[in-house]
Amino acid sequence: MASVLIPAAYLAVLVIALLIFGRIYRKREAVSRRLEPWFPAHHERDVYVSLLQCNPPAHDGLIKAALVRRAVADVHRIFRLREDKVALSNLLQRGSISDDLWTSFLAAEKELEAEILEVVTEAETFKQGWGNLIFQTAAEIVQNEKLREGMNKVFHSRPQLEAKYGVTKRIVPTITINAPPNMNGAAPTTPTTTVSSKTLQQSLPVPAPSTKSEPTVVSPPPATSAVPGSGKKSKKRK
Repeated sequence: MASVLIPAAYLAVLVIALLIFGRIYRKREAVSRRLEPWFPAHHERDVYVSLLQCNPPAHDGLIKAALVRRAVADVHRIFRLREDKVALSNLLQRGSISDDLWTSFLAAEKELEAEILEVVTEAETFKQGWGNLIFQTAAEIVQNEKLREGMNKVFHSRPQLEAKYGVTKRIVPTITINAPPNMNGAAPTTPTTTVSSKTLQQSLPVPAPSTKSEPTVVSPPPATSAVPGSGKKSKKRK
């Protein structure tokens, strides 16, 4: 009996000592390691606040533009939080990240919510109802910037791709032909057509040398002066 209790007590003491050591170690690591903020400093917000505090005061158009840029920066942060939340929730369920990181993410989310409410309040001070539209405008600006960035990447990478795949044929530019408006100013009824310049040149008729041709006159058929019953009289005479 004693031979069984001694190893069990030894294992219990060892497990308890490891648990205490692990808890103390995690606390020290948490104290020594400070988590960085989820987002860097909000430069657009600082610019907006500095414009409000200018003496003499800045123009309203400049302040409104700064507020729109602040909303654009907030939209970028909203998109990033949406992308990070899915990945962090999956990693948290697997136990791959600590609770401190998830707590930092939730704090950044609450801070962004307060920032959005502040931007809406500031927009309402300029014009009634603008707070409901400023983030829609900011989202359109973000989409336009993404589209422009993608087009710039394609434009800059085109020579490299053509040299890589040996493309020498260029795409023929297209010409859009719009139907002229009507005399009364109404919109044209015919749809617009888009043709290439090469096809347009080929479809144009070649001007032929001018030759004058006399118009042909078609003579009418001779009029008949036949009277009904004349045929019968001629037969009687014969």
